[in-house]
Amino acid sequence: MAKIQIDKIGSVTKNLDLKHSETILDDPKLVFTCEMGQVYAAEVLEDKSIYNEMELPSGRMSKLKKGDIIAVALGERMALKGFVGKLPTTLSPGHVIHLLNFGGVAGECYSANTKEVGEPLRIRILGAIARKKQPLNINQKTLYQPQTSMKSKVPIIIVTGTSMDSGKTTVATEIIKTLTRIGMKLAGAKLTGVGALRDIYKMQDYGVYNSVSFMDAGIPSTANIDNKTITNVAHGALDYLSQDNPDAIIVEFGDGLMGRYGVDSILSAPEIQKNVRLHIGCAGDPVGAIGLAKRCKEIGLPIDVISGPVTDNIVGKTIIRDELDVIAFNAFSPTNEWIDLVISRWLKDFKPALSA
Repeated sequence: MAKIQIDKIGSVTKNLDLKHSETILDDPKLVFTCEMGQVYAAEVLEDKSIYNEMELPSGRMSKLKKGDIIAVALGERMALKGFVGKLPTTLSPGHVIHLLNFGGVAGECYSANTKEVGEPLRIRILGAIARKKQPLNINQKTLYQPQTSMKSKVPIIIVTGTSMDSGKTTVATEIIKTLTRIGMKLAGAKLTGVGALRDIYKMQDYGVYNSVSFMDAGIPSTANIDNKTITNVAHGALDYLSQDNPDAIIVEFGDGLMGRYGVDSILSAPEIQKNVRLHIGCAGDPVGAIGLAKRCKEIGLPIDVISGPVTDNIVGKTIIRDELDVIAFNAFSPTNEWIDLVISRWLKDFKPALSA
């Protein structure tokens, strides 16, 4: 064991409240278990000009430089426009793996969209961060636990997309801003993706009073997690947020419906479906929008509103209106047709909203 000075702490470890001075297990003969969420100290081996920052627990982005000592957690990633990585099979001090996302999730990268993010940043494992001589895992400190069933009856607004970068966070924050301005008390959840806080903090910026993600259940990434587990995580998150009776919970998904992050499993869950009052789909083009709407209808949770880049001008909006029985909504030039839909479904009982 040895003391180590950590320069930058990945936001994926936020609930552990890591300090800049920690103890690591660093015996070169050690062979660590490569469990999801296991926390390590690692040295940055190179400088990069793109995708070269780490998100800290505060939400601040900090540039990574060669020689920096960082705290990361093991996880997987299946990003269409980023890195594809898996858990290592074995790991010891001195092994080289990769930083898979800016939140501090690390693993073995085996494919990358290098035009978007460059080559994956190599990091050398220095040791497992430990307390009381036991290696840390982010699942050792959580806000809620996965549940096999859900008690919550709180209305849900869901934002689904065709892929990453399809406009989900932009439309979610616009919806939050509008509803909080008319007096609604909103909670927020990000239920799939790879560990980072950026989208949760954006929700908070626009008015949600409480928010959680899958990280708060001790999971660094939902990539390749089995359907039952990810559905149970969603149940637990929604019940946790329902404890102080918000008027609604807005749910955003990382990645798209057909990614490998469990979005379709959550959308298919009967207990979640019956609470959904508004389903917004985001797409970059008409074919994506139509395919998303078709698949969600098959799942049993039809889309009410289409948003994202497909609605940036009249061309996409016209195709959507011709092909789909939905509202076209653009977050950069918003209109309020969707409010009528919300009122008809559940705001009729919300007096502050109707009197605002």
